[in-house]
Amino acid sequence: MDVLRKERGDAGQATVELAVVLPVAIVLAVIAVNALSFFEACAAFDQLARQAICAYAPSPDAGQGPAEVAALVDEFVTADLYEQGAANMFEGDAAWQALGAEPSDTFAWDDDSTYVRRPPYFDGMTREVSGQDAIEGARVLGNFGDFITTDHISPAGAIAPDMPAAEYLEAHGVAPADFNTYGSRRGNHEVMMRGTFANVKLQNKLADGRKGGWTRDFTTGEITPLYYAAENYAASDTPAAVLAGKMYGSGSSRDWAAKGPMLLGVRVAIAESFERIHRSNLIGMGILPLQFIEGQNAETLGLDGSETITVAPIDFSAGLPSPAVVKVTVEKPDGSAVTFDATVRIDTPTEGRYYENGGILQYVLRDLIEG
Repeated sequence: MDVLRKERGDAGQATVELAVVLPVAIVLAVIAVNALSFFEACAAFDQLARQAICAYAPSPDAGQGPAEVAALVDEFVTADLYEQGAANMFEGDAAWQALGAEPSDTFAWDDDSTYVRRPPYFDGMTREVSGQDAIEGARVLGNFGDFITTDHISPAGAIAPDMPAAEYLEAHGVAPADFNTYGSRRGNHEVMMRGTFANVKLQNKLADGRKGGWTRDFTTGEITPLYYAAENYAASDTPAAVLAGKMYGSGSSRDWAAKGPMLLGVRVAIAESFERIHRSNLIGMGILPLQFIEGQNAETLGLDGSETITVAPIDFSAGLPSPAVVKVTVEKPDGSAVTFDATVRIDTPTEGRYYENGGILQYVLRDLIEG
């Protein structure tokens, strides 16, 4: 069993690393393919141009034959001719040059952009690893059933006019006709976090039967868009949590299914089981995955999401979590408490280091700084 668990953990670790490296690899591959295609096209054009000239340029009336034309082509149609023509190709036209760009070692973020904004992933990060803050008194943002997919979690599709993302865009001068889709604005975390858990088919047990991105805000007692509840919890430094059933995060690997919850303040996800890749991605964004002991779930423990959740301290100094099975205490509105065991689903030392650093991004940056 230990071997199987290690192999499964190694696979999850590899998936997280692949998720970081893959976008860069894809960009480099696209550049390489485009460059090869360009040079191939140039070579093909060069050959075709020579053949065309030799075929159609001879003029018998002027006493020219194919051999004479071929000699002229060899003399004047040279590589220098094409290099001169392409010399300024990457400088762009006047409109492109008018966009302007100041030389800089860092990206010049445009505060007025509603498409690309600087994300807060490194805000408050210190050079030294300080470990994760304790998870105490966390409020449940979502109490979900079985087979919640990454499509349920991730922002996708058109931006609905009555949701927080629309309000944000309108406040920044964007007309409803120009809202576009979440996919088109995935470079703006403010839009994407407002669309997390907003799938129209998502059923949150805290929303009194209302489907979509709704929950109960326990600071007001009202049913409200989930983002607004998360915003209120963050304002009082209250961590957020998610309860779920079997195979939480199943489906395709979507980065925003982990990034969105993290930005909403989710610190812990407690489920009956996790989809392998999503579990790794949660760790990569600094979210603690806890798994109910077999035979237990939120329902059998009498949890409905109205409770506050506190997780006992976990030591990651050796990489793997200690203890591997942690005590979780939930306090109900009437003041009574329930304590249960949960398995810490951080399965490898590398995953432990990711989590202790606050996520894979912080881990990689600190590693680069250390050289």
